[in-house]
Amino acid sequence: MKNSFLVAICLFLFTCAASAAEVDTAVTYSKSMKKNIKAVVIKPDAYKNGNAFPVMYLLHGAGGSYAEWVKKVPGIKNLADQYQFIIVCPDGNVTSWYFDSPVDPEWKYETYVAKELVAYIDKQYKTIADKRGRAITGLSMGGHGALYLAFKHQDVFGVAGSMSGGVDIKPFPNGWNIPQRLGPEDEFPERWKQHSVIDLVYLVKPKSLALIIDCGVDDFFYKVNMRLHDELLYYNIPHDFTTRPGAHNWEYWANAIKFQSVFMSNFFGQKP
Repeated sequence: MKNSFLVAICLFLFTCAASAAEVDTAVTYSKSMKKNIKAVVIKPDAYKNGNAFPVMYLLHGAGGSYAEWVKKVPGIKNLADQYQFIIVCPDGNVTSWYFDSPVDPEWKYETYVAKELVAYIDKQYKTIADKRGRAITGLSMGGHGALYLAFKHQDVFGVAGSMSGGVDIKPFPNGWNIPQRLGPEDEFPERWKQHSVIDLVYLVKPKSLALIIDCGVDDFFYKVNMRLHDELLYYNIPHDFTTRPGAHNWEYWANAIKFQSVFMSNFFGQKP
């Protein structure tokens, strides 16, 4: 009886392992920056069945890398299986803020993520190669990046989110190497506005983007997220907005990505 029980347990564990999401490391060549860039790609177990899947692009924060999400929150692999989408974690080179720098031509992360990487993923993987099948979200700098890219590329992304996003960079003129990407804020105030999510809300077309934004009440980005919420209300742009107890840390983001994934999955499930 004991041996039969052990065999059953082993078979169960083998079955679970065999049905787990698969994690790849994709190496993409960026023509705009003339270099290779890595990205984590998580494929749901059902990927091998031959169907095309939607994709959620998941951006890291300042100081992070393409591998940070899967290392800090290994449970995101389960989300790929649970909600049946591919997860792609690009590399934002520590402090790119995911825009094309007008100061340094070697920093073109808007072009890389929104154009080059999307094109590569659609070519190499079985994806729904349409904005109805593309989501983008991220934490902190990545939250800013996700909304920035979605606002500027509404033909590419159909749904976007932000977790603890630095959605207004202007109050932080010396922060996170932003002056190295844009030049000093006091010298180039208009340039800083042009690269700040809160000042780009006017770009959002009616019914073009589904949006989900959340931020912990103890987060240093809480006030700018509240202002973004007010700005979206002013422009009458529908969006889900959530605040709850929490700070700027992985405990918060590990929880937040679950809610974001439900939202993305619901969007993917809508009929065109």
